[in-house]
Amino acid sequence: MTTTPPSPAPRVTIKDVAARAGVSKGAVSLAFNHRPGLSEATRDRIFAAARELGWAPNPTARSLAGRRVDVVGLAICRPARLLGLEPFYMEFVSGVESVLTERSCSLLLRLVRDLDEEVALLDAWWKAKQVGGSILVDFHAGDPRVPAVERSGMPVVAVGHPSLTGSLTSVWTDDATAVTEAVRYLAALGHRRIARVGGAAAFGHTSIRTAAFDEAARALGLAGAQMATDFSGGAGARATRSLLSASGEDRPTAIVYDNDIMAVAGLSVAAEMGLRVPADVSLLAWDDSQLCRLTHPRLSAMSHDVHGFGAEVARTLFEVITGRGGGSHPVPTPVLTPRGSTAPPRGAGHV
Repeated sequence: MTTTPPSPAPRVTIKDVAARAGVSKGAVSLAFNHRPGLSEATRDRIFAAARELGWAPNPTARSLAGRRVDVVGLAICRPARLLGLEPFYMEFVSGVESVLTERSCSLLLRLVRDLDEEVALLDAWWKAKQVGGSILVDFHAGDPRVPAVERSGMPVVAVGHPSLTGSLTSVWTDDATAVTEAVRYLAALGHRRIARVGGAAAFGHTSIRTAAFDEAARALGLAGAQMATDFSGGAGARATRSLLSASGEDRPTAIVYDNDIMAVAGLSVAAEMGLRVPADVSLLAWDDSQLCRLTHPRLSAMSHDVHGFGAEVARTLFEVITGRGGGSHPVPTPVLTPRGSTAPPRGAGHV
């Protein structure tokens, strides 16, 4: 007599898990992709149902018990040579790492040539499940990363003003207020000709600072000049040399820089040209890294806790990934720290 082999047990599907947990298939997908939108109790119920049924999304999926994020991505569109000299990103990354270390998580850092390459990279990371989320920096107006991430559903935190980041959760500094404070401080010292050496014109935060500088100078009746650079010391030095080579009433008596590398370079250019700081020209840096306290005179700066900024961005990303909040919010605005590089211009009366 021929014995009929037993029929194989039916394959468990996402539909079975959803039915066992009493949720939709979409909710199961959200849970296993660590997307926001579910309560922690619902997530736990979904994972419990999947364990009971012996189901996982695919053979390489994360274990059911391990809902941790193991890797966070960060792509930066800057030359490696410049990035290695930039105190901002060194401090920012150290702040991010301080939070990742607490969670036994790694940072996947990549340098890209342009935004199109970054969009492709983010898509590849997410499809291959290489990262649980990503940090996006240096936003442009009409940034292509915004619609790309909105389509993919990748959990991200955008480091940029909400006017640049669309529906993405963002963390930012109030650059407009900080620039206005810098201009008002120099005007209060008696400076009437103030210049700004800015960063790359394509960056949204550069545009915000540019507009705020123009508005503050106009409101105070000041002569204001601005020059865009690439944030490097060499570009900062060239811009400073150009500004200080102007004659008479066209030469500024104070210069504000968009980072401290350029301010340090400006200090060297002033000495090269036989100008004294702050007697002949006042210089004001941004971010206030250790560089500002190692020069002579020490550089006045718009002080900003960059390490704390990076840590807050990382904490917010984990909130977005787990669906536990993670709303857009600013971090403390940079504040003025006067030091030896700023003073009333020569011949100015007391204000």
